[in-house]
Amino acid sequence: MVGKTGDDRIVGTGEPDRNCPRCPRLAAYRDANRASHPDWHNGPVPSFGGSDAWLLIVGLAPGLRGANRTGRPFTGDGAGELLYATLLRFGLATGPYRAEADDGLKLRGCRITNAVRCVPPANRPTPQEIGQCRPFLASEMASLPRLRALLALGSIAHAAVLAACGHRPARFPFVHGQLHRLPDGPILTDSYHCSRLNTNTGRLTEAMFHAVFHELIAACDGSPGASADAVSRIRPDPAPAGGADGQ
Repeated sequence: MVGKTGDDRIVGTGEPDRNCPRCPRLAAYRDANRASHPDWHNGPVPSFGGSDAWLLIVGLAPGLRGANRTGRPFTGDGAGELLYATLLRFGLATGPYRAEADDGLKLRGCRITNAVRCVPPANRPTPQEIGQCRPFLASEMASLPRLRALLALGSIAHAAVLAACGHRPARFPFVHGQLHRLPDGPILTDSYHCSRLNTNTGRLTEAMFHAVFHELIAACDGSPGASADAVSRIRPDPAPAGGADGQ
């Protein structure tokens, strides 16, 4: 069950406080950025989108000059250009995307969050920092009553989603374009992160990213024009080995 309470999979925690003290390294970096750029957001970046979302997109962490500056996930840096253009193409967003939080863009049926809410130095959160933010991700998933699918952007987001759901990542390995059927939960789809680095090097192309959305939407609602084997490509829940998952 998504966001199930137990161990450190805490639900009901809501959004982190603006001065969240959970990660000392991130808090110190946040304070330094506030001193250098007092006009930036410089705080935990809240999720974007309505609570009626059927799709939750999970990224890694805010970018320094992107979401950390603007206060909206994937807004203001190269990753957002591909993500929001794709959401507009597939009818999951309306309005203009102008790389600012007040540009008028609205999401339709989807919501965007990050595995780590505060910007990390060099875009690299530690495993401990990812774990400290896990309660917020679990709470996020539990708060969406219509949630049917999760899209993990990158292997770290993939692992964070599984941990928040109480599943071992080894049972559901990250594979770009793979659809995993989680036990008692939504479909989890993997994609390489839409970072400028990945798109510049060709690791992720626009066509590859569009194909992920095409297959995900087809698997969830059988949209016309999708490939006939979309649903059959969902990776089934493997048989449990050695007891209940997450124990």
